[in-house]
Amino acid sequence: MDCRQLLIDAGLRMINASLTVETWGNISFRDISTGNIYITPSGMDYVACRCDDILVYKLDGAKLEGERKPSIELDLHLSIMRSRPEINAVIHTHPVYSMVFACLKQNIPLIMDEAAQSLGEEIRVAEYALPGSPELAANCVAALGENGYACLLQSHGAVCIGESMKAAFRTAKVLELTAQIYHMCRQIGEPVPISKENIAVMRDYFRNKYGQGK
Repeated sequence: MDCRQLLIDAGLRMINASLTVETWGNISFRDISTGNIYITPSGMDYVACRCDDILVYKLDGAKLEGERKPSIELDLHLSIMRSRPEINAVIHTHPVYSMVFACLKQNIPLIMDEAAQSLGEEIRVAEYALPGSPELAANCVAALGENGYACLLQSHGAVCIGESMKAAFRTAKVLELTAQIYHMCRQIGEPVPISKENIAVMRDYFRNKYGQGK
């Protein structure tokens, strides 16, 4: 697998899917064959970004390759992967509806089967901390917990994770759809969350039974 090209393609996908604007947001990927972490550079146009612009780090933060300045959220990405060994892809996005609840500092309950299957737990808002700070990284890890696959960063954006880049993008798409539907429901009434028991059943079904070959 060409991990650098994977990140280039992911950056284009993120911007084309309106999951962020301009040069904001960042993406990382863990190569399970080496354990090395690949991450996008700071403040570069995703359309102009090339493979040589991607940086490579060890899990402990030691730089291995790359001449560019890394994303300001490098510590956040590494902290997530240290705390969640099963996670190999992290996408930090700035989508509109998710941002609404991040700015309101309001959690998003799982109100749809798709969310119960993909997101793991209620979407919690990480306490505010400055971008790039160790505090933000710690707050994000705490908001994700042991089983969450997405969280909001207060007044900042969203973080979506997965065992693969495909899974992380699925998380990002389902999170934004859930935020949009939750926002629309609240214009009419109070949405009813799915129970924790049913979330657990749906999550198990999705991971172990849904689709072919399971």
